[in-house]
This record gives sequence, structure tokens and C-alpha cells, in this order.
Amino acid sequence: MSVNGQPQRLVFRADASSNIGTGHVMRCLTLADALRASGADSLFLCRPMEGDLIGAIRARGHRVRALPECAPHVAADWTGEDQVGDAECCSSALAHEPKADWFVVDHYGLDYIWESMMRPFCRRLMVIDDLADRAHDCDLLLDPGLGRCEADYADLLPPTATRLLGPQHALLRPEFAAHRTESLARRVTPDLKRILVTLGGSDSENVTCKVLDALDSAPLPAGVEITVVMGPSAPWLDAVRLRASAMRAPTLVLSGVSNMARLMTDSDLAIGAAGSTAWERCCLGLPSIQMVLADNQREIANTLQASGAAPNLASAEEITPFLTHRLTSGSLTRWLRDVSNASAGIVAGDGVDYVRAWMEGQDA
Repeated sequence: MSVNGQPQRLVFRADASSNIGTGHVMRCLTLADALRASGADSLFLCRPMEGDLIGAIRARGHRVRALPECAPHVAADWTGEDQVGDAECCSSALAHEPKADWFVVDHYGLDYIWESMMRPFCRRLMVIDDLADRAHDCDLLLDPGLGRCEADYADLLPPTATRLLGPQHALLRPEFAAHRTESLARRVTPDLKRILVTLGGSDSENVTCKVLDALDSAPLPAGVEITVVMGPSAPWLDAVRLRASAMRAPTLVLSGVSNMARLMTDSDLAIGAAGSTAWERCCLGLPSIQMVLADNQREIANTLQASGAAPNLASAEEITPFLTHRLTSGSLTRWLRDVSNASAGIVAGDGVDYVRAWMEGQDA
């Protein structure tokens, strides 16, 4: 991808931390990787915080410029970000950079105030959002929410802004689409042999241990194996490993994995947060039980439950009676098949290719 024969330049503004989670940076990384395949150069602007992914971004071969560390109250409540102050920090970080062809922002604490201040540093500005709760000054808005429609942003965007709405635009890594056929074939004759527990990169409230307690109390079939995936900086990682060692069913705890699509394909049931990984599970038709671990996940959870793609449980304690009912009533196999079919019809996994092609088309 080039402009006037030069590689296209992109700037990304996204944060990750133990409180924020990793989803914002991960979907920006997915887009940056896809654009790099066409020759684009990406620079990330991130705040250093506990659990940030600055090292991971660099390991993927992208440039990162660390902004000043957040004040303690901002790190704890990231929606309390000082937008003007953040914009001034970004302006300083970009002072000697060529004008970006695209400035991509994925941050719930930033809106049109910050975006308007970034206009001098880019030709076009893209917002990734899934809340539809604040105004934006952008040329392109991407919202992968299920059931999202034009009216949701009617008064929140400039009239000329392009809207890419719905989970068909979800920014999934290519390996999920690559595993889709194999994964869906596994669901034709479902069986409960492998359970995957993945509650986000940080799980700051240690919900994972509560999920393991619930699974240990459920009448799981003999031979069931459990795999837990956590981020390498998850604060409760050691506690989860200790709890896993005492489980009746063999339980493996992994951190910092690079083969999530493979793990999901090889699993029969997932227990996960209703965040961006919900679209990954849908792509692979992986039957899931979901829980809301942050307010911004509630809308995703409600729409997936309404579509039959994943039940939404209020707490980990509800997992035991839910599974007990399915297992003792003989309805588990039918339920696994029905949920798999409903979820697989929501996301095909090629959203990043569509978004990349659209962005490249603006400079064709």
C-alpha cells in the first residue's frame, strides 16, 4: 500500500493494561499486520501501564512511542483521561514524524475533542469503537457490534464519515479464518471432551479461579480436560495455577499463547468474557458460555444471547447448575450443536481483509 509511490504511514493510539485489558491493542495490531503486508509502516502511541503490550507490539515488528505515564487516577479509571493533555502528548510524539496517511484510534476515553486536535497530523482519521456513546470527528468508523445500525451513530459522526458496522468487519487475526472449516467440521458431532477457559488477558478480579471452582463442582464426563489461557502479566496467574493443580479434571494453564485459533478449534466448549474474543469464538463456531467482566461487554453479551450464539451468565457460580442441567437432562449434545450453528453464522473471520481493502482503496 503506497501513496505517491511511498509506503503508507499509519499511527495507532491504543492502550492496554491490567485494568483496561488487551483487546484494543490486539485488534489494532491485527490491522497493522494486515496493512504491513502491503508495505505500510505503523507507529503506535501507548501509555506505559502495568500490563501494557508495548513489548508485544515491538516484538511484532512495529514501532512504538511511549507517552508519559498516566497519573494514578487515570491508570485506575482510564475513562478519566484528560483528552487535551493526551492530545498534547501525542502532538509532541509526532512532531518530527511525516504526516500520517491514517490515524487510527481505539480508546473509550477519547472522542471528538481529542480527534479534532489530531487532524493536523493525518490525512484521514479512523475510529474503532463498539459503544456508540459519544461523538467522533473521523473519516471512517468501525464498529463490529452485532445488530449495530446506521441510526446508532446518526448524531455522533460527521455526515461524510463512512461507517463499517457489524461483526463481519471484526478485526480477527487471519488464523481464525484459516481454522474455520476444520473447526466447524468438528462441531457436526459434538462431544464434551475439552473445555477452554479464557477470561481476557488480565482478569483483574480473578474470575478464572471462580470458574474453576464451578467446573470442579459440576458432574463433568470422565476424561474431560480443561485448558486455561491467561495473559503473561495477569495478576492472578500464580493463584490460578495453584487452583488448577487441585482440580479433579486434568487442567492446564497457559499464558502468552500464540496459537489461540488452534486451541479454540480443538475445544468443545469455551467459557469466556463477552469481549472481542467473542467474535473469535463465533468465527470457529465454538459453543460458549459468556460472562460480562466489564460494562463495555454488556451489549455484546446481550446481543449474542438474543441470537442464540452464547448464553450470558451473571456469575461463575451459575456455571455449575447450567452444566449440571445440560448433562443430566441429556440435552448437552443438542445444545452444543445449536449454539455452534448460531454463532458460526455471525462472523466468517475475513473482516480485516475487507477493512484493509477499503483503506487501501481510498488511495488507489
